[in-house]
Amino acid sequence: MVKRFFYLFLVFLIPALFMVFLEKDAPLAQSPTGQALPSTGAAGEQKAPAPSGGPGAVTIQADKASLNNGGTLTVTGQAPAGKPVYLEIFAEKKVRANLFDNKKDEKTGQIPYILYLTDAMPGYYKIIVPKDQQGKLDALKKEGRKWSFSKALKDLGADWAYSAPGSIKIDKYKASILASITGSRGELLPAMDPQENKKRSMQLVKSRFRSVDKVLAAAVETNPDGTYKATFNIRSGLPDGKYTVWAVAGKDLKSQSLTFENKISFPTLYLSNAGTSLNLFWPFLLTLAIAIFGVLMGAGGGFILNPLLVLIWPLPHNVVAGTVMPTVAFSQASGIYNYSKIKFINWKVGVIVGCSMLAGGFIGPKLTELLTLDQYKFIFGWILLVLAALLFWQTTKGYVNKNKKEQAILKEFKKRAEEAAKGKKG
Repeated sequence: MVKRFFYLFLVFLIPALFMVFLEKDAPLAQSPTGQALPSTGAAGEQKAPAPSGGPGAVTIQADKASLNNGGTLTVTGQAPAGKPVYLEIFAEKKVRANLFDNKKDEKTGQIPYILYLTDAMPGYYKIIVPKDQQGKLDALKKEGRKWSFSKALKDLGADWAYSAPGSIKIDKYKASILASITGSRGELLPAMDPQENKKRSMQLVKSRFRSVDKVLAAAVETNPDGTYKATFNIRSGLPDGKYTVWAVAGKDLKSQSLTFENKISFPTLYLSNAGTSLNLFWPFLLTLAIAIFGVLMGAGGGFILNPLLVLIWPLPHNVVAGTVMPTVAFSQASGIYNYSKIKFINWKVGVIVGCSMLAGGFIGPKLTELLTLDQYKFIFGWILLVLAALLFWQTTKGYVNKNKKEQAILKEFKKRAEEAAKGKKG
């Protein structure tokens, strides 16, 4: 039985590792040229270029100072006549973003295997462009996953509006299969220059927020005299706390920053490592139902809870994978206690298999950083399909009739259950 488990473990692990290190992703976004970089402060700090003064100054004001778990905000102001106006909005709270570069370099023909990682990405980030640019945004959406954030900024004329994430601290690691197996991100490489850092920050923005709608919107209406107005929605489920907005009309034409607060209240809580707010009532009910079924199957319920959390709520797959681990421990602890009372636990096999799981616990967390959401869903989906097919096959009449050992085990389980039931009655 241990030998069979070992082979099954290899069948799942080897394809996952090869998929991570050999798959060629869509082309990475390229940095737009000729952009002014915002000044760089401490790690993760964003500093806006100094606002211009005089007749050409850009002004900004909002109709609200706070929102309650999202809502609609209207921003108005004045800019130089004839200049298009762009708004940059970002949350004060930060989240993690990562990108694994496994695309073959066209010049060298080599695959870099570089992991870019930051803990200073704004929990919410968006650029609002002029309303007449909606057609370009619609065209970007049709590109699907291949859309490029930096190219979008250039095509929309929003180059100068991008500044908040441009100076965040980004760590660069040389990843490898061996490093993943040993539970490491790989070798930490020297810090990047400001231009390279900004280029990678754009790729991380796309990696973190994924869809065009999450980072770009067309809502700014500008009049011939330079006055402008933009009404946009801050959706529910975003980070709480302070948000910053400023208007940009070109190089050195930037307004003072305007701030508003997004408030949330219990049972909605902000999950800092996920970068989202979540009403905990519904996950509680979902997990209760899954735990009952999972313990019945002897699996703790994690294999069901994991994909459902990713599908139903906007939670990063690596955060879901990490969060499910301690939650399953609760159901497994109570399950172990109750199964031990009816003597259904074989401790010899359990300890041997547990040692293998201990080793896998070092590999899995680091491996999730190298997986995209699509890769994660693909691998997890196939594992569930293979297991489902195996379980279904083993319940067929022909298999059960041929497998005498399994019949003996089923009879023994039935006998123990009857003895335990009689013991309780006595």
